[in-house]
Amino acid sequence: MPGTNLTRDEAQERARVLTVDAYTVELDLSGAQEGGTFRSATTVRFEASEATSTFVDLVAPAVHEVRLNGEALDPAEVFADSRIALRSVAAGANELTVVADCAYTNTGEGLHRFVDPVDQQAYLYTQFEVPDARRVFACFEQPDLKASFRFTVTAPAGWTVVSNAPTPKPTGPQETVWTFAPTPRISTYITALIVGPYHSVHSTWEGEGRSVPLGLYCRPSLAEHLDAEAIFEVTRQGFDWFEEKFDYPYPFEKYDQLFVPEFNAGAMENAGAVTIRDQYVFRSKVTDAAYETRAETILHELAHMWFGDLVTMEWWNDLWLNESFATYTSVACQAHAPGSRWPHAWTSFANQMKTWAYRQDQLPSTHPIMAEIRDLDDVLVNFDGITYAKGASVLKQLVAYVGTDAFFRGVQTYFKRHEWGNTRLADLLNALEETSGRDLTAWSKAWLQTAGINVLRPEINVDADGTILDFAVRQEAPALPEGAAGESTLRPHRIAVGLYELKDGALVRDERIELDVDGAVTEVPELAGRARPAVILLNDDDLSYAKVRLDAQSLATVTAHLGDFTESLPRALCWASAWDMTRDGELAARDYLELVLAGIGKESDIGVVQSLHRQVKLALDVYAAPEWREEGLSRWSQAALERLRAAEPGSDHQLAWARAMAATARTDEQLGLLAGLLDGSESVEGLAVDTDLRWGLLLRLAATGRADEDAIAAELKRDATSAGERHAATARAARPTAEAKAAAWAEVVESDRLPNAVQEAVIAGFVQTDQRELLAPYTERYFAVLSEVWRSRSHEMAQQIAIGLYPTLQVSQETLDATDAWLASAGDASAALRRLVNENRAGVDRALRAQAADRATA
Repeated sequence: MPGTNLTRDEAQERARVLTVDAYTVELDLSGAQEGGTFRSATTVRFEASEATSTFVDLVAPAVHEVRLNGEALDPAEVFADSRIALRSVAAGANELTVVADCAYTNTGEGLHRFVDPVDQQAYLYTQFEVPDARRVFACFEQPDLKASFRFTVTAPAGWTVVSNAPTPKPTGPQETVWTFAPTPRISTYITALIVGPYHSVHSTWEGEGRSVPLGLYCRPSLAEHLDAEAIFEVTRQGFDWFEEKFDYPYPFEKYDQLFVPEFNAGAMENAGAVTIRDQYVFRSKVTDAAYETRAETILHELAHMWFGDLVTMEWWNDLWLNESFATYTSVACQAHAPGSRWPHAWTSFANQMKTWAYRQDQLPSTHPIMAEIRDLDDVLVNFDGITYAKGASVLKQLVAYVGTDAFFRGVQTYFKRHEWGNTRLADLLNALEETSGRDLTAWSKAWLQTAGINVLRPEINVDADGTILDFAVRQEAPALPEGAAGESTLRPHRIAVGLYELKDGALVRDERIELDVDGAVTEVPELAGRARPAVILLNDDDLSYAKVRLDAQSLATVTAHLGDFTESLPRALCWASAWDMTRDGELAARDYLELVLAGIGKESDIGVVQSLHRQVKLALDVYAAPEWREEGLSRWSQAALERLRAAEPGSDHQLAWARAMAATARTDEQLGLLAGLLDGSESVEGLAVDTDLRWGLLLRLAATGRADEDAIAAELKRDATSAGERHAATARAARPTAEAKAAAWAEVVESDRLPNAVQEAVIAGFVQTDQRELLAPYTERYFAVLSEVWRSRSHEMAQQIAIGLYPTLQVSQETLDATDAWLASAGDASAALRRLVNENRAGVDRALRAQAADRATA
């Protein structure tokens, strides 16, 4: 939207002059069932260090009243775009009142409104990060202007209202009024309101003589699927572990977790009122990997109650620290908390999060972990793999560098010193230096202020008897991608070197050496004179953040025995290395397929298995030479069918292989099995063909032309829910006809009526990997509409289109040329949009190089 940006310089100047004391916000949501707009009345008390001219933020269709220190200001004169000009702020105390009509949204930003097709009731929730509290009430929208918030909400009778403070008893007969107690001093972006006829379950956490109320909320149509006790169990585990490690009591009066519809992110750390996407209320059977991911999300948001909410970044350039800390501590809690179901959580981290980070760090948009955030546009596209996963990886290395106990003692000092305040990175590093005795200046410069990724390679010399003569770790700093800012850098790494031997067919670690790697070459004299092991694995235990390569003999052993590692983490590290080599064109897509087929049968970690499924499919669809692609896909789909039939009945692996087969089925036999599973004429022992799996089967049938509109409508009748509506939208857009593609394009691009979740579903169906020729005409159409879409849609909606409809499957020089032509002609395009397009372009360029490597192998 035009006129909604805010620069760091503007925020710093406003913070220099203003101190905000308290907000009183009154919202009339009595008409929420009908939608449209709602009345918002805000009174904010603030102080100014000097007489000044400033502004307050508001995005609203209409402003009725602006009153500053009792003086009425003409809204027509002072309100424009997203700002209300305050030209005569007095030195000392000030009071501002703003009355406006604000709008419900269907984009997942501001106050989102959703109508459940099951009960036809409206459900509301707020999502304010980064700058969207201003869509609901007038405010100084930046993280360092903290204040106390007191909300009063008028809602329809029978509805529930949840906010940051404990939920009061409503007053009033028909339209009930909920008046909440004031919050502690928090930032605008973590305030929250969740309103509607939500179902709830309540419990408590007990510890250190205190009791914290816990609440879970979801729509009544999902209540039968809400596994409350499992969620409470993870939550209590997090409370126990974080309170011990942080040595600071949970800072809010209660802790509610609200599973809300059409949520753009995984979850949001609103103080005491966390919102979570309601896909985490599992309607159908899922694998344990899904429960592990949900648990990590729960713990991530809980960690934010201290790091982010109690102590908050001053400006968005420290967003990485906020998210990286929550990511690191959530995985650490899963891995180390007593009684955790997921003691191998670092395997999942290495397999999923770090793979995301490595991919992001090799794009032209790569940036230092501590990114330069000049304005809101910058931060909106910076919720990326560097901010979350690379940052968490570097924090993990920092913990290894300073020691776990010293790290958490520093964190404890940090919380006590800066409670309810705002900080910069230096504040945390100062605390860690105090408790560890380490000077972190050089570490911070090397890791946080530089971009790009290092590669670690073993250099080994052995004699004729296989005795190691010398061993070293060579560090490389590949040039940054073209267009990336900065220079490549060699960094200090704390790593472990694992020595593995084959014993009775299993790869077992015989020895582990931990050392610091610095500079281009680091000698490891401890290995000289010993017999060369079967596998030498650099960065064993995944202590550092680097791409790792194997020496020739280790690679040969791993290729033959990857599934034979007795522990999941070294397997995951080797799988990750093989996938990275495939993306880099060092390992042909067809050879990656052979590696996976040889080793996946022995992979016990279901999360790794599912990642391998996704990666093989991507390798075949995008990185394989086109002339060989169909042969590779046929091999993979047949292998998936065979493994489905061989899997233990009712197991997670059986379900995972069923989904993998459904995603790639192509022969009459395979597609016939999908149809038979749907209509009940076929069965696989132990496989529950439940609601979500049915949609997966139907989607593939629709995409291959074997299920028509009648079949989709019949399935939607069986599952007449919001999830069913999304699945049906995907299936309709996936049909292999020009008419289906045109209808999907019109829904997404030519109209702006779809809510966020449905738009995302239509885009997912539109892009089918077997339909390249059908999609080819849309490359030109994409570039023709891109700038206007970005100007006219909200950030979330425009970003979905910019990323999802880019012609990723058209891997050709022509696609690169079309992208370059748009970049050259769209001089007025924002930096955020140009970044997304450049990232998409890099994907096609990488795919072209990988295809050439695969072709050369043939």
